[in-house]
Amino acid sequence: MNSATLQWMTPKRLLIASVVVALFTITLKTLAWYVTDSVGLLSDAMESLVNLASALFGLVMVTVAARPADDDHPYGHHKAEYFSSGFEGILIIAAAMGIIWAAAHRFFDPQPITQVGWGLSLSVASSALNGLLAWVMFHAAREHRSIALEADAKHLVTDVWTSAGVVVGLTLVHFTGWLWLDPVVAIAVALNILKEGYHLIWRSSQGLMDEALEPEVLVTINETLAGFAHQRGETEIVRFDHLTTRKAGQRRFVDLHMHMPASWTLGRAAAVRGSVEQALMSAVPGLRATIQLLPSDVEAHFDDARDLI
Repeated sequence: MNSATLQWMTPKRLLIASVVVALFTITLKTLAWYVTDSVGLLSDAMESLVNLASALFGLVMVTVAARPADDDHPYGHHKAEYFSSGFEGILIIAAAMGIIWAAAHRFFDPQPITQVGWGLSLSVASSALNGLLAWVMFHAAREHRSIALEADAKHLVTDVWTSAGVVVGLTLVHFTGWLWLDPVVAIAVALNILKEGYHLIWRSSQGLMDEALEPEVLVTINETLAGFAHQRGETEIVRFDHLTTRKAGQRRFVDLHMHMPASWTLGRAAAVRGSVEQALMSAVPGLRATIQLLPSDVEAHFDDARDLI
């Protein structure tokens, strides 16, 4: 999939597609549960309901995140995507608990399963749609650096694995006659969903707490700065320190100090700073660089005791 296609597939468009696919898969899986009376397929349909709610909430949050900066939000609204990821994680956990509750009742009161062939066919068809959409969304999430898309794609993959587990379970029930396998598969699916929900909530919380940029991005930033740092003999002419980074949704931020000779004119210092900022933003897409100019013999002091009160 080329970059131009991925650029066209914006987070908003893909989440709209996710809503449409969720509605279609809910119909298929609910029909599969209706014709088979399988609690495993019921759990599969319940997760698709969560897919729909998650996609709708993600669509709202992506729309909010795309708003430009304003007086109340001078750094933009990019963190709104983290709320989407956290909300999706909460919904996944709620769905898993509902599945366990339904499966526990069926475990003590097994019911015969009918028309397994139709049920499996409908489940496989819906899984194929979810799998295809998840594949596209993963590629687009990397291109747009969208945690909302990544969260929805991961949830769709979880849905695919859920359906696969249900299909295996129903096949075994059909050939062995062991009705207790149906609720056991449903509970196993629910436990897997719980794990994914916890992961999404954790990822969202880290983003809301201004998590640092990825190690590979930090390497790129340091390599770019190294191209501007130089010294004459044992004297450093230009050097950088106090580098800090954070990310907020699709946006990345870096703050640092740039030291240079006190004898330089303000115009010369500003020109070099502008070149460094442009180089950083070209090397790391979505980066916003803030560079404070300081003379070579001046050091900034952080973590003053008064700041920690």
